[in-house]
Amino acid sequence: MRIGVDVGGTFTDVVALVDGRIVTAKVPTTSEQSEGVLIGIERSGVDVAAIDAFAHGTTVATNALLERRGVRTALITTEGFRDVIEIGRQNRASLYDLTASHPRPLVERELRFMVSERCGPEGAIAGLNEGSLKQALDEIREAGPEAVAVCLLFGYLHPEHEVDVATAVRARWPEMHVSVSHEILAEFREFERFSTTIADAYLGPKLRAYLRALAESCDEAGVSRPLVMQSSGGVMSLERAVSNAAACVLSGPAAGVVGASHVAGASGFDDVLTFDMGGTSTDVAPVVGGRVQRTTEGAIGGVPIKLPMVDVHTVGAGGGSIAWIDDGGALRVGPRSAGADPGPACYGKGGVEPTVTDANLVLGYLGSEASLGGDITLDQSLAAEAIEMLATPLRLDAVATALGVVRVATAEMVRALRVVSVERGLDPRDFALVAFGGAGPLHGCALADELDISTVLIPQACGVLSALGLALSETRGDYVSPLLVAVDELDADAFDEAFDDLEARSAQELGKGMDLERRADLRYVGQSFELTVQAQERAGMTTAFHEEHERRFGYRMDDEPVEVVCVRVTATGRGTALELQQPQTASGGSPTTRRANFEGEWVDARVLARATLGLADCVEGPSIIEFEEATALIPPGWSGKVDRTGTLVVTRT
Repeated sequence: MRIGVDVGGTFTDVVALVDGRIVTAKVPTTSEQSEGVLIGIERSGVDVAAIDAFAHGTTVATNALLERRGVRTALITTEGFRDVIEIGRQNRASLYDLTASHPRPLVERELRFMVSERCGPEGAIAGLNEGSLKQALDEIREAGPEAVAVCLLFGYLHPEHEVDVATAVRARWPEMHVSVSHEILAEFREFERFSTTIADAYLGPKLRAYLRALAESCDEAGVSRPLVMQSSGGVMSLERAVSNAAACVLSGPAAGVVGASHVAGASGFDDVLTFDMGGTSTDVAPVVGGRVQRTTEGAIGGVPIKLPMVDVHTVGAGGGSIAWIDDGGALRVGPRSAGADPGPACYGKGGVEPTVTDANLVLGYLGSEASLGGDITLDQSLAAEAIEMLATPLRLDAVATALGVVRVATAEMVRALRVVSVERGLDPRDFALVAFGGAGPLHGCALADELDISTVLIPQACGVLSALGLALSETRGDYVSPLLVAVDELDADAFDEAFDDLEARSAQELGKGMDLERRADLRYVGQSFELTVQAQERAGMTTAFHEEHERRFGYRMDDEPVEVVCVRVTATGRGTALELQQPQTASGGSPTTRRANFEGEWVDARVLARATLGLADCVEGPSIIEFEEATALIPPGWSGKVDRTGTLVVTRT
């Protein structure tokens, strides 16, 4: 039996695969996340002794980076280059805003220490000065950091000096967490390499403490130790995760994309946009041709992380996002969230600020007295009070205000979907939308209307799909090596040797028998960015690059020389196979009706339990479908049909 546990900002979701069946549970996230994980497993009712594999998605690293709650970190770098992380690139989010604030570096200037040494592309130019190293170590002792990042110029090509520095640090402080750039990211570009390595050091002790506490709790409860989801969409062992914290910054969102890709493919949809709306945020991502799209150009909280990660874009608009009025009198939603404690006003746990969930309850999309996570019962009167507080300064009634809150949240999420579709050269009209998460199915059709998407998929396990993605996930390792050479001058033996070295590293770390995929980063000579293409066959690599460049940017330059920047190997193990099936017949139960407001008009909407729908059953809007862990809204003009996998396929009528 495999089990997946996804810890979100508001709820912790559990999915167990038991003899081809899906067993689910949802509980509120606890302040100490490991407690909520074990509570969720217990709530699922599965036999812990029968668990063969336990995959876990955590927000510990994500939250620590976003909230700047990592550990005190020192940097050791080449003399004269300690300000690389502060200078960064010339990119500006707001080109003409001279007062724009920039994220503070993770390492303050007084914690950046220098050693005298120098390497160039061909090797060492000046040796490592032992006196400067001793002085740096003495200064670090006085500063008292909890972690050290070692980043030297050209360390990715010639790591000898980095190895010497890291060895000296570890000899002086055996318990110190040390991140070394050539071990974390063996690629060129100092800023991104330094930034990624520092993030790994900054997050490492936090993630290590959490995972070790979780492992101890699992040992006491008789549960197998967890595999940890990486940002790239595959799992790795707990031991590897402890030493690769930067690879886990998108642990939770990546699992949702994996789960959505699986259920969409089972229903015959290879091109989808995934829409995961939880209590705190919304994550969106593209799946093209059945393949989850990945990038190495991600940034979390303004910190570049140049490691492979699922191409997810996140916005602070979730069910618990707080609605407020800005200084100009405009209605805004998020990014601040009520979280799980106290949560939205309707939870009755002391929250008083209006949220998206409160607005949905006022509009009738959610039912009063509905239960969430087994421990929370919604109170419509409290939701109405919170919305009224917002309505008074807007000079609107509660219903108009609630509609406004939902529309503003929708606009935020539409912008996010445009980032991963239109801005990636993808036409959203050619895609289906997979709506999941606790709040996603409520808003899926509204987003589809805005983007002219004709099909919305609502999986049977929509409320816990990220946890399902964890349970289905495959072991994965990503390996990279620099190789800067023009394609026309590329030596075939050197090219194969570079891949062979990476595949040997994969076998050493993950064992033999993994599926291996060769890829390379290419660019036109003179460009400052690259595109990753398949490199299984060297002969077709350049053609693949031209085609990808045209798809992404709208043009290609077949006569321009192309160069390789680095080579990559991805090693994957087989995940769990699961054949999703919808029973021919469903459980008994008659639909009821509830007054719901659509575009300012109150109508009677049918309310059905998802369990009452069988294979090929149809649902006409306006209808509200209540799943065990989520609620779906089918507005007027839309209809849904249950397919053979149990997914509700919603289309315009």
